[in-house]
Amino acid sequence: MHEENSRRDMIKKVATMALASTALSSLSERVAAHDKAVGEPLKGKINHSVCAWCYDIPLADLCVAAKKIGIPSIDLVDPKDFAILKKHDMISAMVASNGPEWGITRGFNNPAHHDKLETYFRHYIDETAKAGFSNLICFSGNRNGLSDEQGIENCTKGLQRIIGYAEKKKVTLVMELLNSKVDHHDYQCDHTAWGVALCKSVGSENFKLLYDIYHMQIMEGDVIRNIRDHHQYIAHYHTGGVPGRHEIDETQELYYPAIMKAIYETGFKGHVAQEFIPSRPDKLASLNNAVHICDIA
Repeated sequence: MHEENSRRDMIKKVATMALASTALSSLSERVAAHDKAVGEPLKGKINHSVCAWCYDIPLADLCVAAKKIGIPSIDLVDPKDFAILKKHDMISAMVASNGPEWGITRGFNNPAHHDKLETYFRHYIDETAKAGFSNLICFSGNRNGLSDEQGIENCTKGLQRIIGYAEKKKVTLVMELLNSKVDHHDYQCDHTAWGVALCKSVGSENFKLLYDIYHMQIMEGDVIRNIRDHHQYIAHYHTGGVPGRHEIDETQELYYPAIMKAIYETGFKGHVAQEFIPSRPDKLASLNNAVHICDIA
């Protein structure tokens, strides 16, 4: 009996050691991304971009740093700054659209904005197309008491006034999914299901969603399942660590290599943009680390 108990104890110890080794190996793989040198070749399965607003440096300097890392695109650049991108042989995979008459809180769900939005977006569609870029961001606006159904109806009416023009110019209008729990209280396009319903209502391949992984983890979780189920309505992705929207490494709750693998397996050919706020002193090192974390084999 004593011999049998000893055998069982040994088996348990071996199993425990194996599990610990596996966990350590997984953690080591995640941390190893931090050791990648700037300029180390990327594997090419993910098209990378980075959001300009996260880095307190001139756009020209960000272009230089991004190119060294292997990032060909800067997100959320206004047309007035396209010349800087062109000078550095960069693109904007998602063009900004920040007008005085509208924004995240004032968007297509309010018919009172539709006339100005039509004028504004026709101009921005022209500028995006002229530069040879393809995606232009847009927003739903805050609910302000609107039901989900009424918000979809209002957005559809507003978007359909310009979607034909976008189709003609080969520009895709992309509405961002944002969380209304922490960062953008009362924002209407705050769940994947609502955004997908709007895509179906608009009924054009030139209207899709920007799936912000940070925001949707906060609102609904189940990130990989939602990506797999609704990938045909997604034109672009943004990253960010949860909680806090900082680095996307082992300090936060999401495992980005698995998310990138799921995105790649859908056949996605667009861009994934880093949109986290670096908390470490060397912000560009954090950016380099994030790109390599997302650089799946």
